[in-house]
This record gives sequence, structure tokens and C-alpha cells, in this order.
Amino acid sequence: MPMLDTATGQLHYQIEGDPHAPILVLSNSLGTTLDMWSPQMPALLEHFRVLRYDTRGHGQSEVTAGPYSIAQLGADVVSLLDHLHITRAHFCGLSMGGMTGMWLGIHASDRIDKLVLCNTSAAIGVPEMWNARISQVRQDGIQSVIPAVLQRWFTPDFLSHAPTQVERVKAMLMTTSVEGYVANCAAVRDMDQRAALSQITRPTLVIAGRHDSSTPPEHGEFIAKAIRGAHYVELNAAHLSNWEVAQSFTQRLLDFLLH
Repeated sequence: MPMLDTATGQLHYQIEGDPHAPILVLSNSLGTTLDMWSPQMPALLEHFRVLRYDTRGHGQSEVTAGPYSIAQLGADVVSLLDHLHITRAHFCGLSMGGMTGMWLGIHASDRIDKLVLCNTSAAIGVPEMWNARISQVRQDGIQSVIPAVLQRWFTPDFLSHAPTQVERVKAMLMTTSVEGYVANCAAVRDMDQRAALSQITRPTLVIAGRHDSSTPPEHGEFIAKAIRGAHYVELNAAHLSNWEVAQSFTQRLLDFLLH
């Protein structure tokens, strides 16, 4: 179980694939682990050396004292790259992982080759919404928000026709630490990267979900318009598009990264 000891806590990571292949970093959403990328791994490992990690406070990474910030989560990625002697890498993040990706594109662009921002937003919700969720999770546990989260993450059709996959995602949510979850909620709550998006100069792909109520398509369109030359793709999915339309998602990702 590879672990990186940073100055502010341990990060769990996995690196797989041909040591000579280009490196792709994958960053998970709020409430999931590096297993969030399981649907993409077989295809990605044909072309890339893939570095996945559990975001601070998630999975097997340490639950350090919160609140966290997007800058802190971005600095964790830079620490991982330094630890593994990786000069530059492609980066793909979904939801909170995409927020981390934006921070890297703005503040650490020399470490990024191509940038993929999926089902994400440069600013999301109002503080009252996040504070209410933090209070609910602290009082009633993570399980109290899971039904509503799954309703946002998947379309009704997927929820009814793919129960096995939904259960795999639900299991990741169930095992998320309360303190880790709320510390990351605070990072998302306090983030507003809209004014800085134009500083991103790396080739960028923005993926949105047509039925995504968490980070609606207009949020993805805003990001794509703010980044010069960015490509925008809209998939027939809700928030976790990499699960709901895994094949389409993976193909769009590969088309962008390989050409």
C-alpha cells in the first residue's frame, strides 16, 4: 500500500502501467476513492502509466484536521509528483478532482501536459448549502446524505437498471470518514476560481453531463469559454459520467489525450 508522508499527512496512491508510458493522474470526487476510476482503468493502462490517489480525508489517505482548501488538495498532487520524480503529467479530475485540476492549471501549469476537467465547477453552491450538509453529516452520519447524493450522481434510468454499479459507488460513500467528508465540503464551499480560469494555458478538455444537477452543463460551458482553446463535450449522463456512460467517457478522454 504505497503511502506518501507529506508535511501535513499521509496520502495513499497507486501507480500502474508501463514505466515508459506517458503519465496520467486521476483525481476522485467528494465522497469516493481512487476506485472511482475503475471503469476507465483497463483502457487507460493500454496507453498510460496511471497514478491514482485517495484525496486527503478519503479512502486510505489520512484524515487530517480540517477544514481543507482546494489549494491544499492541489499542493498534495504536486507533492505526489515530486515524490515519484514526475516532472509533468496529464491530469484528469471529476467534480472536486476537477476543482483540484483547475488549481493546478492556474498555479502549477509547468507540471501539467493536458488537463481534463469533468463534471465540475469553478464555484459551486452557496455557503449555506454546504454548511447545512456539513451539519447534517456531523449530526446524522454520512449515510444520511447518501440517498440524495446518489439521486444527483445518476439518472433515474441508471439507478434502476445498473444496481450493481450503483452499489459499488454507494460503498465508497459509506466508508468515507465523516471528518474527511466535511473537511472537503469546506474546501468546495470556499472555492471560487472563476476569475483565474483565463490563466490556464494547458490544452484542456471539459466534460459535462447533460442531466447533471450538481455541476450543470452551463458550469462546464463557463469553464470551457474562459480557457482559451478548451474543448467542450456534453455526455448523456448525470454527475458521475465516467460510470454512467463509461465507454463514451473513456473514448472522449482517450481521443483528447492521444491526439
